[in-house]
Amino acid sequence: METIVGIRFKQAGKIYYFTPGDLDIAAGNQVIVETARGLEFGDVVSGPKEISEQEMSHPLKAVIRIATEEDRKVHKQNKEKVPNAFQLCQERIDKHGLEMKLVDVEYTFDNNKIIFYFTADGRVDFRELVKDLAGVFRTRIELRQIGVRDEAKIVGGMGSCGRQLCCNSFLGEFAPVSIKMAKNQNLSLNPTKVSGVCGRLMCCLNYEHEHYVELLKELPKVNKMVDTPDGVGKVFDLDILRGKVKVRFRNERGPDQFITYDSKEVSMYKKPEPKPKGKFESKIDLNAVNDFLDDLYEEPKTEAEKSDIVEKPAEEAPKKMKLPQAKRDQIPTSSINKKLTGIDGKDRSQSRGSKRRRSGRRRPNPNKSAVPEKKKEE
Repeated sequence: METIVGIRFKQAGKIYYFTPGDLDIAAGNQVIVETARGLEFGDVVSGPKEISEQEMSHPLKAVIRIATEEDRKVHKQNKEKVPNAFQLCQERIDKHGLEMKLVDVEYTFDNNKIIFYFTADGRVDFRELVKDLAGVFRTRIELRQIGVRDEAKIVGGMGSCGRQLCCNSFLGEFAPVSIKMAKNQNLSLNPTKVSGVCGRLMCCLNYEHEHYVELLKELPKVNKMVDTPDGVGKVFDLDILRGKVKVRFRNERGPDQFITYDSKEVSMYKKPEPKPKGKFESKIDLNAVNDFLDDLYEEPKTEAEKSDIVEKPAEEAPKKMKLPQAKRDQIPTSSINKKLTGIDGKDRSQSRGSKRRRSGRRRPNPNKSAVPEKKKEE
């Protein structure tokens, strides 16, 4: 097990974890730690707690010391230098004519680096600006481009709710927000109403999203057909928090009727299953066809076989051999028709073709174009 403490370097900033070592550290203490940027002055926001080594993604650095009165004075002096550095940098930006907006300036605790935060629509070539600032401050200069959400977090402001911005007051990290969250909460999709000061979707849309998702699982969707105590209707509107469903009933003789039900009183409408189509039932007796074919095409027997059949009793007479399928396919359909219907298939006196032949009419050939006959001049 490893003991860690959570330290924050900015108001509502991200929490970073360090090991306290042999120091007796509690929440609310101010400490000095070493980071990738150098020495930093931070506040302990979460007291010591133990975690397993499997939960640690990488080895953690130890806290150097608890901040002394001298460390607090240095930190205060660095804060007092920020306005002057901000003004000087803004003058140099105007001088070089760069399209960038300066947002904030930050000094490291040991004054080894000055970080300038800015926003811009695209990439900015600030190499000359860095050289100019390094000549003025005589230290390392870093220009870091940030987004509009980070800008709102640093600058702060008031939200549409009338309170201080969440990102500037208590949010340590930005959570992903999508327009689907506004749809699930039945909010207006007007961009001016669901967007914050930064112009992006408001972070507060994420606060109640999980609760709404759980409630929506028990409710039908809008425009779906449902079964109600009064019959089948279509869902018109939902009151998600109260669990109410507003159902619309069609009325052909008057205005439509709207009734509100509790979510437990309605259920999804299930369409009646279509009746399975029955198989084609032929009116022809297939057994009679098989018997006819066997009688007509039974293989001839030798004299010995015939005498055997006569000598044997009737009950012991061999059964007729059924015609193989290959021979059944060769049987002319006229013979079968005559056996079953009594009409010879070869008698075509009643057919339409025979009537046309008797009347002398010929059926035109659609594939053969009509060609007018030319009179030969003699």
